[in-house]
Amino acid sequence: MPRQGVQVSAGELAERFGLLLRGDSARLISGVGTLATAAAGELSFLANPKYRSQLAATRAGLVVVRERDADGYAGDVLIAPDPYVAFARIAALFEPATVQAAGIHPSAVVHPDAHVDPGAAIGPHATIGAGSRIEAGAVVGPGCMVGEDCVVGTDSVLVARVTLVCRVTLGRRVRVHPGAVLGADGFGLALARDEGEPHWIKVPQLGGVRVGDDCEIGANTTIDRGALEDTVLEHDVRLDNQIQIAHNVHVGAHTAMAGCVAVAGSTRIGRYCMIGGAAGIAGHLEICDRVVVTAMTLVTHSIREPGEYSSGTPLMDSRSWRRNAVRFKQLDALARRVGPPPKDTE
Repeated sequence: MPRQGVQVSAGELAERFGLLLRGDSARLISGVGTLATAAAGELSFLANPKYRSQLAATRAGLVVVRERDADGYAGDVLIAPDPYVAFARIAALFEPATVQAAGIHPSAVVHPDAHVDPGAAIGPHATIGAGSRIEAGAVVGPGCMVGEDCVVGTDSVLVARVTLVCRVTLGRRVRVHPGAVLGADGFGLALARDEGEPHWIKVPQLGGVRVGDDCEIGANTTIDRGALEDTVLEHDVRLDNQIQIAHNVHVGAHTAMAGCVAVAGSTRIGRYCMIGGAAGIAGHLEICDRVVVTAMTLVTHSIREPGEYSSGTPLMDSRSWRRNAVRFKQLDALARRVGPPPKDTE
């Protein structure tokens, strides 16, 4: 539901967000909706061409469109180079606001060696470990655990049941959603063969996790701390739900990952990358800036040129897929018949 009592005129929206208005500047907007569901007092947007047919029939009082889509539409419009970005900024005006009162809830446990700024809010049953610092305006929500030697930066929010295990530093305005775990042990193992049967020896994980300003980390996402150096997210990295970031991974600024992505240890991902849902990225790779990896892709080699990359097979009926799967085994023999085998790559 929208924030109660918010009403903004079309003219104010145009001026505030630097948009061109065609229509009634006095029209009041009190909420947002889709083209199909928005009412006369609400704002909608058209970004995807496949919804253009809904524009003529929409009841929305104000629509954000590109200039080419405004031509021929009789209703009031705000013209933007990117309607989806403009809509996102406007819609934030109507997001329900929850203000957390500063202070420490009586059921919270704060170690004597921790520092909690008077302007921070510590929720019910939260715990703050030794040497940790909660800065001004930060919110540690219900049931959160902040372990030893952690920093929750200014105006950052741990929504609920977030765990910062140890040596985790969050910058300013970071938002971490419920169930996320940052700073757990990385999966570091050495196979010992010197005494009897081979067996695993756990490698101590002595690093931490550093998260830059304005990052967002989705529900049940895990970010392991580094073995010797820190696992790093630069500023404005956006992670969806249920993502695994292994130890010593470095993610560049403004990169976004969709749900269920898994990144193996010591991989470096550049800036302005977009990683599609359920993609897997092997360890010790380098991915340069401005790379798009589509959903369900398995990245096994470094990517050194910007662009869009995919792997896997497209959807088809099961009978066709089984026939093709049988032929996969014949590809090498076929390739040898028609030409020289490809050179080994990295």
